[in-house]
Amino acid sequence: MSLSDQFTLEDGYRNKVFLMSKMDGRTKQDASRQIDQSLRRLRTDRIDLVQHHEILRYDDPDRVFAEGGAMEAFVEARQAGKLRYIGFTGHKDPRIHLQMLDVAAKRGFHFDSVQMPLNVMEAHFRSFGHLVLPYLVQNGIAALAMKTFGDGVILKSDAPIKPIEYLHFSLNLPTAVVITGIQNQRDLDQAFEAVKTFRPMDKAAVAELLARSRPYALEGKDELFKTNGTAKNAAWLGEEVPGVKTLAPTME
Repeated sequence: MSLSDQFTLEDGYRNKVFLMSKMDGRTKQDASRQIDQSLRRLRTDRIDLVQHHEILRYDDPDRVFAEGGAMEAFVEARQAGKLRYIGFTGHKDPRIHLQMLDVAAKRGFHFDSVQMPLNVMEAHFRSFGHLVLPYLVQNGIAALAMKTFGDGVILKSDAPIKPIEYLHFSLNLPTAVVITGIQNQRDLDQAFEAVKTFRPMDKAAVAELLARSRPYALEGKDELFKTNGTAKNAAWLGEEVPGVKTLAPTME
């Protein structure tokens, strides 16, 4: 998270970037500490978008919105000018995202963004694109597409799909931004090429791409972030919120 000594957001760069970060603390105390720590490490007085990270358990929404929960820290930080927008991320199950949105709505809270997996394979198995994306569009919530290559796993699939087609599929969705990992110059060149060559896909083109991917995607074997346990360290999620029971991560 910290910046190198060669480059910082100081000296006029801060107003030229949209700065994002994620916090996995579930209590007000832990989330407040993480926000302040991020501000110090990033050498800035504000972060544009801060997201509750890894909403992947069914009790996470209640923990975040509980009295003394992380949302209190986020709202206070926004009121203090430490952050501008609030969102959440997750990649386990779209139904948990819908629960987070439902809990928020019942409390009169409107999220600014949701970050979730969106790719060709994802469209066939516990699909965030089918279940969550329409809600975001309808309610004016920015969708951030991640795992466009499924952590690189779907690139090893036998599906007859080129990497740039995966990127074009995600770019064709009604998202605010498409996130793709950049490990080297080749990845960066590929991302630039995908943007330069992208043209809006009609329904026939989308259907053809989905038909090609369907036989390889139905069991979710290339989406390990959905089918395997993803919480590596429960301590990262902070202390217990009084009155809210914590469940172990689902191992499927």
